[in-house]
Amino acid sequence: MSEKDFNAKNTDQQERVISIDRVTKVVKGGKNMRFRASVVVGDLKGSVGFGVSKSIEVPKAIRKAIEAAKKSKIQVQFLGTTIPHDIEGKYEASRVILKPARKGTGVIAGGAVRAVLELAGIKDVVAKSKGSSSPVNAARATIFALSKLMNQKNIEDLRGVKISTYNTSERSIAYGDKIYPNSAAEQAVEQKEEK
Repeated sequence: MSEKDFNAKNTDQQERVISIDRVTKVVKGGKNMRFRASVVVGDLKGSVGFGVSKSIEVPKAIRKAIEAAKKSKIQVQFLGTTIPHDIEGKYEASRVILKPARKGTGVIAGGAVRAVLELAGIKDVVAKSKGSSSPVNAARATIFALSKLMNQKNIEDLRGVKISTYNTSERSIAYGDKIYPNSAAEQAVEQKEEK
């Protein structure tokens, strides 16, 4: 029973069940059996959360996990359809490495990592999961990595300096003593002169 969509009514929130496990606690009188549900909640616009809950019945465990996921939501930084930079998230024995990808690449990830990235609204990303393959730990490591992402404005505020961007379309090509402007640079200069 993995990766079922439980769409919420009248909202743009989506829930996806990552795993449902049967867990037992050994007590004096025998064993107490319960079900543990792991759920990811997201709006496909940069908000995503992860929750885990246990109950005697599966539907109740899922409901409680959805509430826990909604309470633990984070905002994700985007750069177009991908993430701004490489990032690594660790949670216990799980490590998740996320790398930005070109437009059209899609979400290259598996299992719980894929569910978190898709519900966050990231369209193009490459992910690699190392260490423990537990879906709960992998999802938590992914959430931790996404929470550490920073865009250019955040970095500028943190460092207190302006970061310049290098635009290759406006550069000139130097060859020996001569400088040959790029065709895109020539078009940009002509457009500026017309205005």
